[in-house]
Amino acid sequence: NDRFWVLAIHPTLNLFAAGHDNGMIVFKLERERPVYAVVGNLIYYVKEKYLRRLEITTSKDVPLMQLRSGPRAPYYSISYNPAENSILLTTRVPSQPDTSMYDLYTIPKDAGESATAAQTPDAPEGRRSSGLNAVWVARNRFAVLDKNHVVTNCDEIFYAGTGLILIRENDHISLYDVQQKRSLASVRVSKAKYAIWSNDMNYLSLLSKHQLVICNRKLEQLCIIQENISVKSGAWDDSGVFIYTTPNHIKYALINGDHGIIRTLDLPIYITKIKGNSVFCLDREVRSRLLNIDLTEFKFKLALINRKYDEVLHTIRTTKLVGQSIIAYLQKKGYPEVALHFVALEAVQALDDKRCWEKLADIALLQGNLQIVEIAYERMKNFDKLAFLYLITGNLEKLRKMMKIAEVRKDVSGQFQIAMLLGDVDERVKLLRQCNQKSLAYVMAATHGLDEQAEQLKESLDDKVPEINPNAELILSPCPISQQESNWPLLNVSKGFFEGAAIKGNQTAATSGSSTTTASKFDANVNIEESATIGGGWSDDDDLTEEKT
Repeated sequence: NDRFWVLAIHPTLNLFAAGHDNGMIVFKLERERPVYAVVGNLIYYVKEKYLRRLEITTSKDVPLMQLRSGPRAPYYSISYNPAENSILLTTRVPSQPDTSMYDLYTIPKDAGESATAAQTPDAPEGRRSSGLNAVWVARNRFAVLDKNHVVTNCDEIFYAGTGLILIRENDHISLYDVQQKRSLASVRVSKAKYAIWSNDMNYLSLLSKHQLVICNRKLEQLCIIQENISVKSGAWDDSGVFIYTTPNHIKYALINGDHGIIRTLDLPIYITKIKGNSVFCLDREVRSRLLNIDLTEFKFKLALINRKYDEVLHTIRTTKLVGQSIIAYLQKKGYPEVALHFVALEAVQALDDKRCWEKLADIALLQGNLQIVEIAYERMKNFDKLAFLYLITGNLEKLRKMMKIAEVRKDVSGQFQIAMLLGDVDERVKLLRQCNQKSLAYVMAATHGLDEQAEQLKESLDDKVPEINPNAELILSPCPISQQESNWPLLNVSKGFFEGAAIKGNQTAATSGSSTTTASKFDANVNIEESATIGGGWSDDDDLTEEKT
């Protein structure tokens, strides 16, 4: 008995708002969902007063026949029989269920030949009867939901294959055998509005207003997904992933319960068919649309579930599938090593924090990943550790370039230390002379047989010439037997599939003479170019000489 005081109309949507004494309500006057039936690559749907057919492969959309005028209420559902080329069209008024009815039409053989809707022939005389819904159960039989002739207590029916239907009873769905007139299985679902079968009829998706339930053929519940807003439509793709829509998003659901967002929507759509990365759909104006979607995320998760690790590794190496959600998913599912492939190096590069680089360098050094260690030391400008890394790996060429960097940076101590590691007497004499340590420079030159430099230094010392030990010998650092150019190998028994595959890929690349290697263990898809490392970018000394001493 509330009094209504205000009524407002949405400027673009079919929505009304009414305010009364105790609050307000938002409602619509009529159903906006288009009715359609999908058979293979053909979509049959009703637009205005015409039955139309859309061929997915050719995008050919033609009117088939003009439907006879019926009640003002829009059609509620359509069921197509390919064997008889017939359709069942149901009209339902929610507030007046007694007025609900269905029409049976046989589509003319020459339907679809007309170029325009105006030339489309009228529908042949059909049959009309009362009923809340009607679905085909065999080539020449269909089931009707009629409240006046109750066989079983239900308020909705759905197609379930030859001789079978799904019936909705209170808070559950039952698989009903029409011939035997008995229930074969049931699943608890609250007010399911739509039932969508996979292409092979092995999986069933039941859509409620805010809930999605996926079952197998025996109605055994596989997963349940809750949504905050209404679920509008859905379809199965060929890989067994259910793609569904809400008013604002296209989403995916795997049979194990994993789900996520594929893309956003400007307006609500109703999915009719999924083919590859293409989504065929109808909007509320009953216009056919084609949308492209990115399959990478759910294909990656599906490959993990099915243990197709080759596909997983391929995805890691060829895509940019990085984000907090995917990393959290991998950790939750017990694949931390895969998560590490995604983020170890890129995350540190993005943060560019000294503590992160130190942590990465320490872990990489423990794993023998020399390329990552080299990059980390370079980013930290830790030249002492970088020089020692080149020393223990026998990379004397890069060590000499480090000495050049020290000279440019005017780091005399570092330059002298590297000269000692290299056994470069000339460089040490030159440094001592520049530091005005002429006595030490003379002793070193004379001891090591650099007579010309020793005479020059002796003249500058006047009478304070130090004595030379006749038994002194030149001490040189041992020459490296081999130079370590790749990461340290790890035992295969301690590695998972992903690290093993990454190392195998590195060995293959090394065999083929590739100049770049893959930073295994940390990032299987990051190729470390020569210009990205100290050893490969020595012409770019400006970056290393920013800090003057």
